[in-house]
Amino acid sequence: MQNRSRTVIAPRVAAALAAVAWLAWPARPVAHDIPADVTVQAFVKPDGDELRVLVRVPLKAAPDVEYPTRGPGFLDLARADAALRDAATMWIGDNLRVYEGDTRLGRPRVMAVRASLPSDRAFASWDAALARVTGPRLPDDTDLYWSQALLDVLFAYPIRSDRSEFSLDPSLARLGLRVVTVLRFLPPGGAVRAFEYVGDPGLVRLDPRWHQAALRFVQLGFVHILEGADHLLFLFCLVIPFRRLRPLVLVVTAFTVAHSVTLIASAFDLAPDALWFPPLIETLIATSIVYMALENIVGVSHVTWRWVIALAFGLVHGFGFSFALRETLQFAGPHLLTSLVSFNVGVELGQILVLALLVPALQGLFRFVVAERIGTIILMALVGHTGWHWMVERAAALRQFDWPAFDAALLALALRWLMVLVALVGLGWLASTRWPAAGRRLRRDAALRTEE
Repeated sequence: MQNRSRTVIAPRVAAALAAVAWLAWPARPVAHDIPADVTVQAFVKPDGDELRVLVRVPLKAAPDVEYPTRGPGFLDLARADAALRDAATMWIGDNLRVYEGDTRLGRPRVMAVRASLPSDRAFASWDAALARVTGPRLPDDTDLYWSQALLDVLFAYPIRSDRSEFSLDPSLARLGLRVVTVLRFLPPGGAVRAFEYVGDPGLVRLDPRWHQAALRFVQLGFVHILEGADHLLFLFCLVIPFRRLRPLVLVVTAFTVAHSVTLIASAFDLAPDALWFPPLIETLIATSIVYMALENIVGVSHVTWRWVIALAFGLVHGFGFSFALRETLQFAGPHLLTSLVSFNVGVELGQILVLALLVPALQGLFRFVVAERIGTIILMALVGHTGWHWMVERAAALRQFDWPAFDAALLALALRWLMVLVALVGLGWLASTRWPAAGRRLRRDAALRTEE
C-alpha cells in the first residue's frame, strides 16, 4: 500500500518541481517588440507603364520574420536578401492598396530591397533614394544591429498610363503604436505634392479632381461639427430662445458667415501662428458658451441683437474650425478654396441636422414636460457648468505660454480683425433692415419673453 502511494505521489511531485523550475527560469527576451514610434518615408512616381513606389521603414517594425544574424545580433548582410524581401512583401506590399482611377492594381513586384544604416539620409529626394535602393549593398562585414537597420524597398505596379489618376489606401498603422507617414507624389511634369499623416488616413487621392476634393471636405465638415461638443453647445445656447424659422435663419446665418470668414482667412495664413493662439481660441470658445448660458438664464431682453452676438463669437469659432482643418488641407491638392467652401458646406449641413432635431425636441420638452422658462434655466445651468469647467481648464493651459509683446505688428493685426468685425456687423444690420418681416418677428419674440 505504501509503495502504491509513493508511485502516485512521485509523478505529482516531479510535475510540481518542473512547473516551479519553468516559472523561475529567466524569461527569454522577446525578439520582436512592437515599436512605439515609427516613421515611414515613401515616394510615388508614375513613369511610363509603371508606377514605382519607394518605401523606407525601420526593420524592427517588420517582426515575425527570421532575420539572419551574426555575432552579438548584427544583421548578416550576406544572407539577408530573402528575409528582407519577405518582410517587404508581408509588412508593406500586402498593406498598400493602390488604385489607377477606380481600378485597384494587383500585388506589386519587389524590384529591389536594401538594408541601410540608421544615419542614412538618402530618402531626402527621389533620385537619392532610388540610387540607394538600386545601388550596391552595404559591405557584408558592416556591423549593423538588425533592430537598428532601415528597410528600403522599391515596388513596381503595371499601369495603363502615367497620366492616370492615382490613389493610395495604406494600412501601415500596425507597424507601430504611432506611425507617421511622410509621402511624396511626383506626377510627370508637375510639382512634388507632399503628405504627412498619422495612422491610416483612408483613401488618399494623390492628384484629386475638384469634385473629389469637395466631397471629401464636405464629409470632413459634417463629421467635425457633429463631433465638436463645444460648437454644438454654443449652437444650442444660441438658438434656444427661438421657435420660428426666420429668426432662427438670421441668427444661424450670422454665425455661419462669421466662422466662414475666419476659417478661410486662417487657411490663407492671415491668422496669428504663435503657440499661444490655439489655447487662447479654445478658451474663448468655452467663454462664449458660459456667456450665452448666463444670458439665457438671466433672460436678457435684447434678443433682437442675438445675431450680433452670433457674428462676434462666430469669428472665434471659425478659428477653432481652422485648427481641425489645418492638417487635412494637404489632401485638397490644388483646390484649396473649393475645399474650404466644401468644408463650410459640410459644417452647415451638420448644423441643419442638429437644428432639425433640436428645435422640435425643445418644443416637445417645453410643451409637455416643463415650462419653458424653468426648463431653459435648468438646461442653461447644466451647459454653463460644463462650459465653466472647460474655460478654467483651457485658461490654465493658456497661462503656460508667454504673452506676445504689444507692438505695432500686434496692434495692426488686432485693428485689421476689428475692422472685419465692424464690416460684418454693418452688413448684417443692412441685411436685417432689408428683412422687415424677420425684424418684426424678432421684436415680437423679444416682447413676449419680456412679458413672461
